[in-house]
Amino acid sequence: MNSLDQLKQHTVIVADTGDIDSIARNKPQDATTNPSLIAKAAQMPQYADLIHEAIEAGRKDLKKASGAGPQAELLNAILDRLSVIFGLRILQIVPGRVSVEVDARLSFDENATVEKGRHLIALFAEHGISTDRILIKIASTWEGIRAAERLEREGIHCNLTLLFGFGQAVACADAGVTLISPFVGRILDWFKKAQGVSAYEIDKDPGVLSVHRIYNYYKRHGYQTQVMGASFRSAEQVRALCGCDLLTVSPGLLTELSGSTTDVPKRLDAEAARSMDLERVTLDERAFRWALNQDAMATEKLAEGIRGFADDLESLSRFMKTLC
Repeated sequence: MNSLDQLKQHTVIVADTGDIDSIARNKPQDATTNPSLIAKAAQMPQYADLIHEAIEAGRKDLKKASGAGPQAELLNAILDRLSVIFGLRILQIVPGRVSVEVDARLSFDENATVEKGRHLIALFAEHGISTDRILIKIASTWEGIRAAERLEREGIHCNLTLLFGFGQAVACADAGVTLISPFVGRILDWFKKAQGVSAYEIDKDPGVLSVHRIYNYYKRHGYQTQVMGASFRSAEQVRALCGCDLLTVSPGLLTELSGSTTDVPKRLDAEAARSMDLERVTLDERAFRWALNQDAMATEKLAEGIRGFADDLESLSRFMKTLC
């Protein structure tokens, strides 16, 4: 078997892309999107029909809600429809779930995040898609975690993204979220820059070690929240997390893994984790914010990630504005 097939024996493989054609080629179980991926895919000529469909649907939504409305409201309605339309196309290909991201500009507004999550689910429901096939992606801020906790109580499943620190992972599990996405590659990027090194041996890779720590802690204490490693820089990082609940992998790395015959032993094991001596941690808001403050990497990468996704949304808005 090739490396990808070996991975699939122990881990659910998820495609990390907005490129629908690429998803069709790789045939993953699930797929994830984010503002950066949608912005890139939206400007590909083969998806022009989806763009025009989103524009028309957004106009109809705004007309039903409040008449003409200002252009900012129109663009927000179009962006929501665009995310859902891409999600619907993806769900025609994958047998499992698609993750759709809440506007990053709402990352510090609990109530607005809840409302946006409900709205996105309602748009999918118009097309007969059940909540079991959708994950609402929310940044792992304190407000985002609290919003996800409320949505989960309503039966809306959440994927907490931009997760870099152990405290974020603990808070997500205590909130009962469905899934978290630790960003392996971005953690590695920060440590390489901070330490002035060009590379780490895989067994010392800070991003890989972070996921090992979170996975083992979750399994040791019986949390139902699943761990999905994300943001990989190499196939070696992906192989080092064989056994993780899920891994979301870019099309390029999926192709590399499918063309490789490198052995992929299981590196994470839930049964083994249950016997580990790992103390349970409890975090209230004050403790969460302090833990995040004390973790320079997590603080910087979380802020950078939110800014990046917000910038990509602004860029996508400007592109859509030229078409309206």
